[in-house]
Amino acid sequence: MNARFGVRRGKALAAIALAATAASMIPGSTAALADEKNILADNWGVITRNTIGSPVAVLRNGPVGSFGVPASAARPPYGSGSLGIEVADKSTSLATPGEKVDFGNEVDFYGNPVLGLDKVGFHVFQTSENVGYGSPLTNMPTIRFEIDPNMTTGDNYSTLVWNPPPSPVVDRWSPYLDATTTGTWFLTGNETSCTQTAPCNFDRLKASFTGGVGRPTILTVAVGKGRDHMWIGAVDGLRINRNIYDFEADGVKTRFQPFG
Repeated sequence: MNARFGVRRGKALAAIALAATAASMIPGSTAALADEKNILADNWGVITRNTIGSPVAVLRNGPVGSFGVPASAARPPYGSGSLGIEVADKSTSLATPGEKVDFGNEVDFYGNPVLGLDKVGFHVFQTSENVGYGSPLTNMPTIRFEIDPNMTTGDNYSTLVWNPPPSPVVDRWSPYLDATTTGTWFLTGNETSCTQTAPCNFDRLKASFTGGVGRPTILTVAVGKGRDHMWIGAVDGLRINRNIYDFEADGVKTRFQPFG
């Protein structure tokens, strides 16, 4: 067989190995599914216990715009839809007024290592009105990981929050906002030196978990907004490591990134 087709045994084995490696990187293959952990569209939705008031977080088509914006910047970065978010500021009777919403997944990321995060970020549709309601720096949606920080015995809960930088554009879709190189991070329970009053960059955040009683683990993942300023906009292309979560009107699609 080798002589007939002019292929040496060594080269044939190398080709087989290369094909197997390539197959392992294709979404749906055994290796890819192991990495993706079979993230299910049905496991995404509003996290009800983290929602205050009557905000909106809904999978929708668009937004496409605003008027006069070139199509390349006007349309969602993935597919034709996004996660639309609407929150108000002083709409409740609580002592600290302000709506809040988290849209995320309480199932598929449970138990994953916090220190295993190496790529996090999203695209945002920010408007000039939102900037006016708050400020370019503070009035943006966030990425939130509920975690078990494992810094001390008995302290099993905190929320790890990424505050993004200001969107470089308004009234259109932003480029990818990379949470590992921009913006700031903090833990809500002051478990590490990265606190809400003294937030950290991504590298310092990961280093701040040194000295705990165990490794920090993820409980849930969400995109959220509140409690602070009114905000009406959208998010798309949430990235967590090699997966990009494409928010579409008919569900959340997982786009596996084999490289980069």
